[in-house]
Amino acid sequence: MKSSISTTRTVDAAQAEEAVRTLLRWAGDDPTREGLQDTPKRVVKAYRQWFSGYAADPLAELERTFKEVGGYDEMVILRDIPFESHCEHHLAAISGYAHVGYLPGDRVVGISKLARVVDAYARRLQVQEKLTAQIAQCVAQGLRPRGVGVVIEATHACMSTRGVHKHGVTMVTSTMLGAFREDPRTRSEFMRLIGK
Repeated sequence: MKSSISTTRTVDAAQAEEAVRTLLRWAGDDPTREGLQDTPKRVVKAYRQWFSGYAADPLAELERTFKEVGGYDEMVILRDIPFESHCEHHLAAISGYAHVGYLPGDRVVGISKLARVVDAYARRLQVQEKLTAQIAQCVAQGLRPRGVGVVIEATHACMSTRGVHKHGVTMVTSTMLGAFREDPRTRSEFMRLIGK
């Protein structure tokens, strides 16, 4: 499940900063004026944080699991995981919440690891549908549970700050695998427990 995208940078920081200066000039401003002199460095630093998911291996987050759970075999859910991402079409911000649930097979994982999987995929250029599916497939591959459910609710700046200019709109996507897809009762319980 590791990204097929190369994490070897072929553009160095100086080239990236020059690209930002070019965009500032294109927008009609002067990148040498006092308020913008450090902007290229700041943008490059922000991009390193925003897109740090390309250097992450989400599947590796699920390698350490626990089998001693006292026979627990009911649903495990981590809901309301906040995330930030960026639209791959406009580089505009996406922000929202992910809800991740699974029915354990013979092991569970520390709950922080589920949040790390969400972040590893969110911190890449994304579309929400793909983000939802990637998280679900990673949990399924990493934990081999009886089922996985992922629901994402997010707002998209590419819709609110440009184009149709619609504010307050939330996009909801879901991916259900295994028992979450095959058993309507399991799916219904998951949706009820995440408040949907």
